[in-house]
Amino acid sequence: MFDLDGTITRHDTLLPYLVGFLCRHPARSLRLPQGLPALARFLLGRVDRGELKSACIRAILGGVSRNEIEAWTARFVPQVLRRGVFADSRAAIEAHRKAGDHLVLLSASPDLYVPALARALGFERSLCTGVEWHGQRLSGRLTTANRRGEEKARCLEALRRDYPLLPIIAYGNTASDLAHLKLADKGVLVNGSRVARRRAAELGIDRVLWR
Repeated sequence: MFDLDGTITRHDTLLPYLVGFLCRHPARSLRLPQGLPALARFLLGRVDRGELKSACIRAILGGVSRNEIEAWTARFVPQVLRRGVFADSRAAIEAHRKAGDHLVLLSASPDLYVPALARALGFERSLCTGVEWHGQRLSGRLTTANRRGEEKARCLEALRRDYPLLPIIAYGNTASDLAHLKLADKGVLVNGSRVARRRAAELGIDRVLWR
């Protein structure tokens, strides 16, 4: 099980996805103030990251057609693969594939593009944050919990039921990922912060540096 942002990729993927779409549709910048109330509430601790994520998606992509989203995703994914993926993460994915392991991508990023990235990287399955559609137009509201922290731990336990008796090796990069890394048969913290590395060491989680 691999996390995406900061584990496989060198950076966050959602912000570049949204900004890239905005650059190609500059008139949509007029909608940006719609996201400011959610940002203010997030900074005050009144809403969580999922609410902020949904507000940003609605502000920039709300009402966009499925065809437009799919077309942008088809351009975005090759850009990420070309410039934004750690060589060591590709090597690890390939090593697991050659070993016959089931490959699952688990990400808090949305299903607007995560499944496409998963397919391009050769993953068997992807679990990510779901986003609502109204017919052929994007709503942007979340249809699942934000796949972060304890929610990733819940997803890991669900995978144990799907793959009974198989050990789980999980890769993540942030302190919030420790919630599920500690539940795996083997957890690996990739490029973690000093605080995350110290906590991972206390939990017996491996630490690696990927380039």
